[in-house]
Amino acid sequence: MTKNTYQKLLFVILLLVGLFAINHWVKSSNQTDLVQSSTDAQITVSEVEKPSSALLEPKYISLNSLDELVQLFNSLNYNTESWQAGVREVPRLTFESVSEKWQQTSNEIPVQLKKMVFFRLMAPLILISNENITIERKVVKQAQLNDKELIAIAQKYRVINESVDAITDEQRQQLLKRVDIMPPSLVLAQAAEESGWATSRFTLEGNAFFGQWDFSGNGMVPKQQRKELGNYGLARFDTPQASVEGYMLNINTNASYIKLRELRRDLRADKQPITGLELANTLDKYSERGQAYIDGIQGMIRFNKLDQVDEAYLSDDAPIHLISANQ
Repeated sequence: MTKNTYQKLLFVILLLVGLFAINHWVKSSNQTDLVQSSTDAQITVSEVEKPSSALLEPKYISLNSLDELVQLFNSLNYNTESWQAGVREVPRLTFESVSEKWQQTSNEIPVQLKKMVFFRLMAPLILISNENITIERKVVKQAQLNDKELIAIAQKYRVINESVDAITDEQRQQLLKRVDIMPPSLVLAQAAEESGWATSRFTLEGNAFFGQWDFSGNGMVPKQQRKELGNYGLARFDTPQASVEGYMLNINTNASYIKLRELRRDLRADKQPITGLELANTLDKYSERGQAYIDGIQGMIRFNKLDQVDEAYLSDDAPIHLISANQ
Protein backbone atom coordinates (compact mmCIF):
# COMPACT_ATOMS: atom_id res chain seq x y z
CA MET A 1 0.00 0.00 0.00
CA THR A 2 1.44 3.35 -1.00
CA LYS A 3 1.60 6.27 1.38
CA ASN A 4 -0.96 8.16 -0.71
CA THR A 5 -3.44 5.24 -0.65
CA TYR A 6 -2.97 4.86 3.13
CA GLN A 7 -3.76 8.54 3.70
CA LYS A 8 -6.93 8.28 1.58
CA LEU A 9 -8.11 5.18 3.51
CA LEU A 10 -7.45 6.88 6.84
CA PHE A 11 -9.41 9.92 5.69
CA VAL A 12 -12.41 7.74 4.72
CA ILE A 13 -12.36 5.95 8.11
CA LEU A 14 -12.24 9.23 10.00
CA LEU A 15 -15.08 10.59 7.87
CA LEU A 16 -17.27 7.54 8.60
CA VAL A 17 -16.57 7.80 12.33
CA GLY A 18 -17.51 11.46 12.28
CA LEU A 19 -20.77 10.81 10.44
CA PHE A 20 -21.66 8.05 12.90
CA ALA A 21 -21.06 10.38 15.85
CA ILE A 22 -23.18 13.15 14.34
CA ASN A 23 -26.02 10.71 13.60
CA HIS A 24 -25.93 9.40 17.17
CA TRP A 25 -26.00 12.95 18.58
CA VAL A 26 -28.99 13.96 16.41
CA LYS A 27 -30.99 10.90 17.49
CA SER A 28 -30.23 11.54 21.14
CA SER A 29 -31.26 15.18 20.80
CA ASN A 30 -34.56 14.22 19.14
CA GLN A 31 -35.34 11.73 21.86
CA THR A 32 -34.63 14.34 24.51
CA ASP A 33 -36.87 16.83 22.72
CA LEU A 34 -39.67 14.30 22.50
CA VAL A 35 -39.50 13.48 26.16
CA GLN A 36 -39.43 17.17 27.02
CA SER A 37 -42.43 17.84 24.77
CA SER A 38 -44.36 15.01 26.38
CA THR A 39 -43.60 16.42 29.80
CA ASP A 40 -44.55 19.94 28.77
CA ALA A 41 -47.91 18.69 27.46
CA GLN A 42 -49.01 17.96 31.03
CA ILE A 43 -50.50 21.26 32.16
CA THR A 44 -52.72 22.56 34.89
CA VAL A 45 -55.77 24.73 34.37
CA SER A 46 -53.93 27.74 35.82
CA GLU A 47 -51.69 27.63 32.75
CA VAL A 48 -54.65 27.82 30.36
CA GLU A 49 -55.30 31.50 29.82
CA LYS A 50 -58.33 33.25 28.45
CA PRO A 51 -57.84 35.70 25.57
CA SER A 52 -56.56 39.01 26.92
CA SER A 53 -59.70 40.80 25.72
CA ALA A 54 -61.89 38.56 27.88
CA LEU A 55 -59.93 39.66 30.96
CA LEU A 56 -60.45 43.39 30.37
CA GLU A 57 -63.01 45.30 32.41
CA PRO A 58 -66.26 45.52 30.45
CA LYS A 59 -67.55 48.85 29.20
CA TYR A 60 -71.07 49.52 30.48
CA ILE A 61 -73.46 51.15 28.02
CA SER A 62 -76.98 52.29 28.91
CA LEU A 63 -79.54 52.17 26.11
CA ASN A 64 -82.84 54.05 25.96
CA SER A 65 -84.31 52.64 22.76
CA LEU A 66 -84.07 50.06 20.03
CA ASP A 67 -82.73 52.75 17.72
CA GLU A 68 -79.81 53.32 20.08
CA LEU A 69 -79.06 49.59 20.07
CA VAL A 70 -79.03 49.51 16.27
CA GLN A 71 -76.73 52.56 16.26
CA LEU A 72 -74.38 50.73 18.61
CA PHE A 73 -74.34 47.73 16.27
CA ASN A 74 -73.45 50.04 13.38
CA SER A 75 -70.66 51.72 15.35
CA LEU A 76 -69.18 48.27 16.03
CA ASN A 77 -69.44 47.29 12.35
CA TYR A 78 -71.82 44.58 13.55
CA ASN A 79 -74.62 44.91 11.04
CA THR A 80 -76.17 43.38 7.95
CA GLU A 81 -73.88 45.21 5.54
CA SER A 82 -70.66 43.98 7.14
CA TRP A 83 -72.07 40.47 7.51
CA GLN A 84 -72.98 40.34 3.82
CA ALA A 85 -69.46 41.56 3.05
CA GLY A 86 -68.09 38.47 4.77
CA VAL A 87 -67.14 39.97 8.15
CA ARG A 88 -67.63 37.31 10.84
CA GLU A 89 -66.19 39.17 13.84
CA VAL A 90 -68.62 39.41 16.75
CA PRO A 91 -68.20 41.90 19.62
CA ARG A 92 -68.14 40.61 23.20
CA LEU A 93 -71.62 41.89 24.05
CA THR A 94 -73.57 40.78 27.12
CA PHE A 95 -76.81 42.06 28.60
CA GLU A 96 -78.51 41.81 31.97
CA SER A 97 -82.00 40.65 30.99
CA VAL A 98 -84.84 41.15 28.53
CA SER A 99 -86.81 44.35 29.14
CA GLU A 100 -90.58 44.40 29.52
CA LYS A 101 -90.73 46.92 26.70
CA TRP A 102 -89.29 44.33 24.28
CA GLN A 103 -92.08 41.94 25.20
CA GLN A 104 -94.77 44.62 25.07
CA THR A 105 -93.77 46.09 21.70
CA SER A 106 -92.50 42.93 20.00
CA ASN A 107 -95.51 42.64 17.69
CA GLU A 108 -94.93 46.20 16.48
CA ILE A 109 -91.29 45.63 15.52
CA PRO A 110 -90.72 44.64 11.86
CA VAL A 111 -89.95 40.92 11.67
CA GLN A 112 -86.53 41.31 10.05
CA LEU A 113 -85.46 43.90 12.61
CA LYS A 114 -86.67 41.73 15.49
CA LYS A 115 -84.73 38.74 14.16
CA MET A 116 -81.61 40.82 13.57
CA VAL A 117 -81.62 42.19 17.11
CA PHE A 118 -82.29 38.78 18.66
CA PHE A 119 -79.54 37.00 16.74
CA ARG A 120 -77.00 39.78 17.27
CA LEU A 121 -77.59 39.86 21.01
CA MET A 122 -77.54 36.09 21.46
CA ALA A 123 -74.59 35.23 19.19
CA PRO A 124 -71.92 36.76 21.49
CA LEU A 125 -73.28 34.83 24.48
CA ILE A 126 -72.98 31.58 22.54
CA LEU A 127 -69.45 32.32 21.35
CA ILE A 128 -68.35 33.28 24.88
CA SER A 129 -69.80 30.02 26.22
CA ASN A 130 -68.02 28.06 23.51
CA GLU A 131 -64.78 29.89 24.31
CA ASN A 132 -65.03 28.82 27.95
CA ILE A 133 -65.75 25.23 26.93
CA THR A 134 -62.73 25.27 24.61
CA ILE A 135 -60.55 26.30 27.56
CA GLU A 136 -61.98 23.46 29.64
CA ARG A 137 -61.44 21.03 26.77
CA LYS A 138 -57.76 21.98 26.56
CA VAL A 139 -57.39 21.15 30.25
CA VAL A 140 -59.17 17.82 29.75
CA LYS A 141 -56.83 16.92 26.90
CA GLN A 142 -53.55 17.95 28.49
CA ALA A 143 -53.75 18.12 32.30
CA GLN A 144 -52.37 15.37 34.51
CA LEU A 145 -54.99 12.89 35.70
CA ASN A 146 -54.62 14.03 39.31
CA ASP A 147 -54.98 17.73 38.51
CA LYS A 148 -57.56 19.28 40.85
CA GLU A 149 -59.13 21.44 38.18
CA LEU A 150 -59.47 18.45 35.86
CA ILE A 151 -61.21 16.55 38.66
CA ALA A 152 -63.52 19.54 39.20
CA ILE A 153 -64.39 19.54 35.48
CA ALA A 154 -65.13 15.80 35.69
CA GLN A 155 -67.56 16.50 38.52
CA LYS A 156 -69.16 19.42 36.66
CA TYR A 157 -69.77 17.25 33.60
CA ARG A 158 -71.00 14.34 35.76
CA VAL A 159 -68.34 11.85 34.78
CA ILE A 160 -67.64 11.34 38.49
CA ASN A 161 -70.01 11.92 41.40
CA GLU A 162 -67.50 12.74 44.11
CA SER A 163 -64.00 14.01 44.51
CA VAL A 164 -61.21 11.52 43.80
CA ASP A 165 -57.42 11.63 43.87
CA ALA A 166 -57.27 11.18 40.10
CA ILE A 167 -59.51 10.31 37.20
CA THR A 168 -58.78 7.43 34.82
CA ASP A 169 -57.81 7.53 31.14
CA GLU A 170 -61.25 6.12 30.34
CA GLN A 171 -62.89 8.98 32.23
CA ARG A 172 -60.72 11.46 30.31
CA GLN A 173 -62.14 10.02 27.08
CA GLN A 174 -65.67 10.34 28.46
CA LEU A 175 -64.95 13.97 29.26
CA LEU A 176 -63.67 14.66 25.75
CA LYS A 177 -67.03 13.49 24.43
CA ARG A 178 -68.86 15.86 26.77
CA VAL A 179 -66.64 18.93 27.02
CA ASP A 180 -67.12 20.29 23.52
CA ILE A 181 -68.70 23.24 21.76
CA MET A 182 -72.18 23.62 20.30
CA PRO A 183 -72.69 25.07 16.79
CA PRO A 184 -73.98 28.65 17.17
CA SER A 185 -76.52 28.09 14.39
CA LEU A 186 -78.25 25.36 16.39
CA VAL A 187 -78.18 27.30 19.67
CA LEU A 188 -79.62 30.41 18.01
CA ALA A 189 -82.45 28.46 16.38
CA GLN A 190 -83.36 26.69 19.61
CA ALA A 191 -83.22 29.91 21.62
CA ALA A 192 -85.57 31.62 19.16
CA GLU A 193 -87.94 28.65 19.15
CA GLU A 194 -87.99 28.04 22.90
CA SER A 195 -88.20 31.68 24.00
CA GLY A 196 -90.53 32.97 21.29
CA TRP A 197 -87.86 35.42 20.18
CA ALA A 198 -87.30 36.41 23.83
CA THR A 199 -90.96 37.29 24.43
CA SER A 200 -92.06 34.39 26.64
CA ARG A 201 -93.02 34.93 30.28
CA PHE A 202 -90.25 32.59 31.37
CA THR A 203 -87.61 34.54 29.44
CA LEU A 204 -88.77 37.81 30.98
CA GLU A 205 -89.08 36.45 34.55
CA GLY A 206 -86.07 34.13 34.68
CA ASN A 207 -83.85 34.57 31.61
CA ALA A 208 -85.04 31.16 30.38
CA PHE A 209 -84.18 30.96 26.68
CA PHE A 210 -84.20 27.19 26.20
CA GLY A 211 -87.16 25.77 28.09
CA GLN A 212 -85.07 23.67 30.48
CA TRP A 213 -87.05 21.87 33.14
CA ASP A 214 -86.34 22.15 36.85
CA PHE A 215 -87.54 19.52 39.32
CA SER A 216 -86.02 21.17 42.40
CA GLY A 217 -89.19 23.02 43.27
CA ASN A 218 -87.58 26.39 42.48
CA GLY A 219 -88.57 26.52 38.83
CA MET A 220 -91.14 28.81 37.20
CA VAL A 221 -94.40 26.86 37.13
CA PRO A 222 -96.24 26.85 33.79
CA LYS A 223 -99.95 27.67 33.80
CA GLN A 224 -100.79 24.21 32.50
CA GLN A 225 -98.49 21.97 34.50
CA ARG A 226 -98.58 18.28 33.61
CA LYS A 227 -99.13 16.59 36.97
CA GLU A 228 -97.97 13.19 35.71
CA LEU A 229 -94.45 14.62 35.36
CA GLY A 230 -94.24 15.65 38.99
CA ASN A 231 -93.46 18.99 40.61
CA TYR A 232 -91.57 20.65 37.80
CA GLY A 233 -91.06 24.14 36.48
CA LEU A 234 -88.81 25.94 34.04
CA ALA A 235 -85.27 26.65 35.22
CA ARG A 236 -84.49 30.28 35.98
CA PHE A 237 -81.10 31.92 35.48
CA ASP A 238 -79.44 35.07 36.80
CA THR A 239 -78.48 36.30 33.33
CA PRO A 240 -78.96 35.39 29.66
CA GLN A 241 -75.29 34.30 29.61
CA ALA A 242 -75.99 31.86 32.45
CA SER A 243 -78.97 30.52 30.49
CA VAL A 244 -76.77 29.74 27.48
CA GLU A 245 -74.18 28.08 29.71
CA GLY A 246 -76.89 26.06 31.44
CA TYR A 247 -78.25 24.89 28.09
CA MET A 248 -74.82 23.76 26.92
CA LEU A 249 -74.13 21.91 30.17
CA ASN A 250 -77.52 20.20 29.84
CA ILE A 251 -76.80 19.12 26.25
CA ASN A 252 -73.33 17.94 27.26
CA THR A 253 -74.44 15.86 30.26
CA ASN A 254 -78.08 14.79 29.93
CA ALA A 255 -78.64 11.17 28.90
CA SER A 256 -81.28 12.32 26.39
CA TYR A 257 -78.56 13.81 24.18
CA ILE A 258 -76.08 10.94 24.00
CA LYS A 259 -76.68 10.67 20.25
CA LEU A 260 -75.72 14.31 19.77
CA ARG A 261 -72.50 13.91 21.73
CA GLU A 262 -71.52 10.74 19.88
CA LEU A 263 -72.22 12.29 16.48
CA ARG A 264 -70.19 15.36 17.43
CA ARG A 265 -67.30 13.14 18.57
CA ASP A 266 -67.41 11.19 15.29
CA LEU A 267 -67.49 14.35 13.18
CA ARG A 268 -64.49 15.68 15.05
CA ALA A 269 -62.61 12.40 14.68
CA ASP A 270 -63.29 12.43 10.92
CA LYS A 271 -62.22 16.10 10.73
CA GLN A 272 -65.69 17.06 9.50
CA PRO A 273 -67.40 20.37 10.40
CA ILE A 274 -69.67 20.28 13.44
CA THR A 275 -72.78 22.00 12.09
CA GLY A 276 -76.15 22.86 13.51
CA LEU A 277 -78.00 21.17 10.66
CA GLU A 278 -76.14 17.93 11.34
CA LEU A 279 -76.52 17.87 15.12
CA ALA A 280 -80.18 18.91 14.97
CA ASN A 281 -80.98 15.44 13.63
CA THR A 282 -80.29 14.02 17.10
CA LEU A 283 -82.70 16.27 19.04
CA ASP A 284 -85.76 14.01 18.88
CA LYS A 285 -85.91 13.99 22.70
CA TYR A 286 -85.61 17.75 23.20
CA SER A 287 -89.29 18.27 22.50
CA GLU A 288 -92.42 16.12 22.57
CA ARG A 289 -92.87 17.09 18.93
CA GLY A 290 -89.99 14.80 17.98
CA GLN A 291 -89.21 14.89 14.26
CA ALA A 292 -91.49 17.89 13.73
CA TYR A 293 -89.33 19.83 16.20
CA ILE A 294 -86.16 18.80 14.36
CA ASP A 295 -87.67 19.84 11.03
CA GLY A 296 -88.64 23.22 12.50
CA ILE A 297 -85.17 23.89 13.89
CA GLN A 298 -83.48 22.90 10.64
CA GLY A 299 -85.95 25.03 8.69
CA MET A 300 -85.13 28.03 10.85
CA ILE A 301 -81.39 27.51 10.35
CA ARG A 302 -81.82 27.30 6.57
CA PHE A 303 -84.32 30.16 6.19
CA ASN A 304 -82.26 32.58 8.29
CA LYS A 305 -78.90 31.34 6.96
CA LEU A 306 -77.72 30.72 10.49
CA ASP A 307 -75.09 28.28 9.27
CA GLN A 308 -73.00 31.38 8.51
CA VAL A 309 -72.81 32.09 12.25
CA ASP A 310 -70.89 28.83 12.69
CA GLU A 311 -68.00 30.71 11.05
CA ALA A 312 -68.15 33.62 13.53
CA TYR A 313 -65.43 34.49 16.05
CA LEU A 314 -65.16 36.88 18.98
CA SER A 315 -63.57 40.31 18.73
CA ASP A 316 -60.32 41.08 20.54
CA ASP A 317 -61.79 44.34 21.80
CA ALA A 318 -62.89 44.83 25.41
CA PRO A 319 -66.28 43.38 26.45
CA ILE A 320 -69.39 45.55 26.41
CA HIS A 321 -72.23 45.08 28.89
CA LEU A 322 -75.57 46.55 27.88
CA ILE A 323 -77.95 48.06 30.39
CA SER A 324 -81.49 48.96 29.43
CA ALA A 325 -82.71 52.29 30.79
CA ASN A 326 -86.24 50.88 30.52
CA GLN A 327 -85.75 48.03 32.98
